[in-house]
Amino acid sequence: MEVSNNVKTEKATFGGGCFWCTEAQFQYLDGVTKVESGYAGGTVADPTYDEVGTGTTGHAEVIQVTYDPEKISYEELLQAFWQSHDPTQLNRQGNDVGTQYRSVIFYHNENQHQLAEHYKKKLQESGAYDKPVVTEIAPMTDFYKAEDYHQDYYSQNGSQPYCHFVIKPKLEKFKKAFKDKLKN
Repeated sequence: MEVSNNVKTEKATFGGGCFWCTEAQFQYLDGVTKVESGYAGGTVADPTYDEVGTGTTGHAEVIQVTYDPEKISYEELLQAFWQSHDPTQLNRQGNDVGTQYRSVIFYHNENQHQLAEHYKKKLQESGAYDKPVVTEIAPMTDFYKAEDYHQDYYSQNGSQPYCHFVIKPKLEKFKKAFKDKLKN
């Protein structure tokens, strides 16, 4: 747990396809104080976007969420994670294909680990999907912040075709599902 401006914060790290999409969604949640796009789960130190894009570094595109657990719980972040992508697609989300786009939860402590496993099992048993949930759950090791131009991408580039045709519809759906948890 970190303390900043007298607010105790925690971190959560999720990979749900392109980090531009998941970053845009999580930024709207009340209690989320920071979202950084980056890379985790691989074997190369300080990887670049181009290196991760080859699929040879083992890294996933992820977001690292800093949040105030007094305003939003890890369980609520997990709900947002499951809603933000299709956890049955192995090593892809839509047209983004490769291990760098895998569905993954990197847990920061044992409580996060147990909650992630519990919710994955519950989701699988619910019958919400006709295919198995393939989300990887692994311990958080190193997080490498992505290059500056990837940070706050949707807000900075909303008129770009990828943002308009891919991120915007996902974001609108997400906002409807979490309307009670959005920042004012």
